[in-house]
Amino acid sequence: MSSRVELCPLTRSDQDEFCSLVRASSELHLPWMQLPATAEEFQAWMRRFDDGVNLGFLVRVRETGTAAGMVNINSVIRGRFQGASLGYAAFAPSAGHGYMTEGLAATLQYAFTDLRLHRLEANIQPANKASLALVQRLGFCYEGISPAYLYVDGGWRDHERWAITAPSPWTPDPSLPEV
Repeated sequence: MSSRVELCPLTRSDQDEFCSLVRASSELHLPWMQLPATAEEFQAWMRRFDDGVNLGFLVRVRETGTAAGMVNINSVIRGRFQGASLGYAAFAPSAGHGYMTEGLAATLQYAFTDLRLHRLEANIQPANKASLALVQRLGFCYEGISPAYLYVDGGWRDHERWAITAPSPWTPDPSLPEV
């Protein structure tokens, strides 16, 4: 894990900071994603983490405690799949300093070691060059285009599918069937 950043579970008490950073980052995030910018949106959004199928984190700069971005591990599926998808965004005040590269690397370590997931996917709109460069730096492999994959910014958007699997040796989660 990086010495410059740490992953911190996203909590309801992060609401004011999170929403303020989302509002300050609107030009950076649109048209790629829409994050909650008001207290009501944040509280509704946080309910997605209640059942443990989705996990939310802030990427915090160790030296200052500042939130540099956020990462979600979404739709964790066990059984034969042992995978999830990733959602992530930098916050504009800290963008461009490598914090999200380190934060996403820490997320991969956590997902493959602590959660014992085998596969993670990132689905990225083709014109989002910064996000594509980020996953490429971390070793994700391009798998193809998913037409009209997610509804973002008022329309169904094509996404490139990028994936990475756990390094060997990997310790499987007990939910993985033996045969």
